[in-house]
Amino acid sequence: MLEKVLIANRGEIALRILRACKELGIKTVAVHSSADRDLMHVRLADESVCIGPASASKSYLNVPAIISATEVTDAVAIHPGYGFLSENADFADQVERSGFIFIGPRAETIRLMGDKVSAINAMKTAGVPTVPGSDGPLDDNAERTLTIAKRIGYPVIIKAAAGGGGRGMRVVHSEAALLKSIYVTQSEAKAAFGNDTVYLEKFLENPRHVEIQVLGDGLGNAIYLGDRDCSMQRRHQKVLEEAPAPDIPDEIRNQVAETCIKACKLMKYRGAGTLEFLYQDKQFYFIEMNTRVQVEHPVTEMVTGIDIVKEQLKIASGMPLSIRQEDVVIKGHAIECRINAEDPVSFMPCPGKINLFHAPGGNGIRVDSHIYSGYTVPPYYDSLIAKLISYGSSRDEALVRMQNALDELLIDGIRTNTPLHKDILRDPNFRKGGTNIHYLEHMLNGAHGKNS
Repeated sequence: MLEKVLIANRGEIALRILRACKELGIKTVAVHSSADRDLMHVRLADESVCIGPASASKSYLNVPAIISATEVTDAVAIHPGYGFLSENADFADQVERSGFIFIGPRAETIRLMGDKVSAINAMKTAGVPTVPGSDGPLDDNAERTLTIAKRIGYPVIIKAAAGGGGRGMRVVHSEAALLKSIYVTQSEAKAAFGNDTVYLEKFLENPRHVEIQVLGDGLGNAIYLGDRDCSMQRRHQKVLEEAPAPDIPDEIRNQVAETCIKACKLMKYRGAGTLEFLYQDKQFYFIEMNTRVQVEHPVTEMVTGIDIVKEQLKIASGMPLSIRQEDVVIKGHAIECRINAEDPVSFMPCPGKINLFHAPGGNGIRVDSHIYSGYTVPPYYDSLIAKLISYGSSRDEALVRMQNALDELLIDGIRTNTPLHKDILRDPNFRKGGTNIHYLEHMLNGAHGKNS
């Protein structure tokens, strides 16, 4: 087992990693910015190192500072969590070239999956279903581009190969608007990602967002831990997730999962990963792979009983997978609400001091959070401050428990999006299950229309 792990992240995921390390008897090093001295995991870690000022670019994205902190504390491995440097292939490469273990996939795997064009091609090779598209980047041949779009059928969506988080995408409904839209998307992609490569796909109008959790040991063994529905989104950002995804026939679910495992075995995938799909008309379409632990991993842990972060640590220490596919049993249902420090109507971030924090409890309730009474939420980072997870033997039971938990949750001193989650859980279409990725936006527009 790894002797000492440096946690190159902050907030709830850093605390989550620290807890897993403690359970496995691994010593921990917390790195933090000057604004994050009072984070809970910094207080609990065996050692802590300040790696820079509040700005993420000078602290959590400061690769030399993180490598130096690993060296001076004699840590043997780095866990990147999610966000920040977690899917940066150059960082993973530098960690391993410096003689440390990167707790995640190999740099070449991150690079392969980080470029959406190469990721789609890799998935096609393994038989994973993909969205009809240009099968590669678009070039300067306007006639070829127009022909491809006509074959795919309008509407189409232009995507930046290096994009992510909902950025670098543009929907086009007619041939007349296509070429100009491609030029604009290329310019935006170059500015945002330093890469102007774009490709074309069929735009699915009413899909759901369903993802499949995988684990691989880097030795050619891989398993999947069921799926999650992440369709409740605002501006392409997930708000609420659940596992398993409702109303998907088991034969379709299992068929696509098997192709995912084939893909992971072919690339000798190492660590935790998630293959993301659009699901429409009983068809799965691969869109991208996240080569890290996901924000929503707790719902999978609740329905499988498998600790994904501990498995990451075991795999990084060189152990083969200890879990066989037949050992994975999906039992019950779990829901996760992302609690953000933001105004529930305008969605503007609301940093500030938390005067009082009370976490809900009871059967089937889990709270992943780094906040506490007296903690000040800084204005420099993502607004996620807690993840509220409910588990039940059925979806209905998980829904009732989540409603109770949201009623019990107390965060005084700042505004949060808790009222939004209460509205979602009361919505009859959400309660029925199977709403698409556009549903929450329509719901919010309707609510705001009534208010005005």
